[in-house]
Amino acid sequence: MKSDTSSSETIQLDQIDYQIIDLLQSDGRMSIQDIAKLTTSTSSTVRKRIKRMNEANVMRVVAVTDFSAAGFELMLAIGIEVENRRPEEVGLELAELPEVFSVNLTTGVHDLDILVAARDFSELSYFLHEELPKIAGIAKLAPGLTVDVLRYESGWVARI
Repeated sequence: MKSDTSSSETIQLDQIDYQIIDLLQSDGRMSIQDIAKLTTSTSSTVRKRIKRMNEANVMRVVAVTDFSAAGFELMLAIGIEVENRRPEEVGLELAELPEVFSVNLTTGVHDLDILVAARDFSELSYFLHEELPKIAGIAKLAPGLTVDVLRYESGWVARI
């Protein structure tokens, strides 16, 4: 998997690191002092561990959008076959569209998979019929409307 990390350091996470990550996932604004108390560590230790994990790009504290609360009622997964153009080029162009929140280069039937959010069917129709046709190289679409989200973890963490 490609990564845009600036640090080539690979770090090993231990139980305290995972506790820190879990606590920040439940409350990204939790203070260093509160994390230290809950992990039975010192504030200095927690601060150093967070810095180390950030520098190694193991974790990052960010805001995450709740799609429904933000007014997006529709999610669409679209498999895309590309011809007469490199899939990476098409994918980079798709990534610039505001409706697209995920672009993945894939193997198998489709060259790309994208995830799209729309507030309503009118917005979705505009995206499918007006925005996508502007992108050269898209040969075939295989859209699938999301009817229910069974699992979505924006803060997924790999565990050893």
